[in-house]
Amino acid sequence: MTNESDPFSDEIHIEQLDVSTRIGVPEAERAAPQRLAVSISFWPYRGLHDVADRIENTVNYSIVAEETKNFVRDQSVSLIETLAHRLAEHLLKTFPIQKIMVEVRKFPLSDAKYVSATVTRNASVG
Repeated sequence: MTNESDPFSDEIHIEQLDVSTRIGVPEAERAAPQRLAVSISFWPYRGLHDVADRIENTVNYSIVAEETKNFVRDQSVSLIETLAHRLAEHLLKTFPIQKIMVEVRKFPLSDAKYVSATVTRNASVG
């Protein structure tokens, strides 16, 4: 049973969106773009029960995915933590969402599936 009074009960999720950017601590690692996987969960201001099956009443996940790819592509940072934070803040400012969780996965270690950083941010009120 869902709790309709909970503003964070309705969530949209994008799992492992393929993106690429220049990232890494050593300059040699940032020399060429590398593949990352980004997962995003976000909570729109408008509950999903209010969308009336109309795309204009919700946050279009296709546009969020495209904005994510464009934003990440234009970054050049050392840490996945920094990228996750910047992406979360950017998406909060760009779309009508009240809360977001962003996970950035990187594949630098041959003996591990991936390394990830996850951030959760809330929209500023005011």
